[in-house]
Amino acid sequence: MTTADVYNEIKELNLSYLMLAQQLIRADRETAQYRLGIGADIAEVIDNLTPGQVLKMAGSNMALCRFRFDDKLLLGLLTSHERDRGTSHTHAAILASAKPVEAIA
Repeated sequence: MTTADVYNEIKELNLSYLMLAQQLIRADRETAQYRLGIGADIAEVIDNLTPGQVLKMAGSNMALCRFRFDDKLLLGLLTSHERDRGTSHTHAAILASAKPVEAIA
């Protein structure tokens, strides 16, 4: 994979993330904040982005979203091969919800 390919993949990821985030926030702000792991201040900024601003942000060479499973237990629950995955995913959601949300500094 070339550098240009990586850049294009990151741009597509960013654009998809921002568009999904806006849709979720506009449909149900509180649930979107929980699912995205963001605070009310960031939700407000994302909601108010114009299409041009979304495209400009998406063009960044760094990923705008980040993984929330940054501990071994949460990662293990999400990748569980147990018969009852629903329970593991519910437990993972509970653990993720206890993590602090992103805030604008």
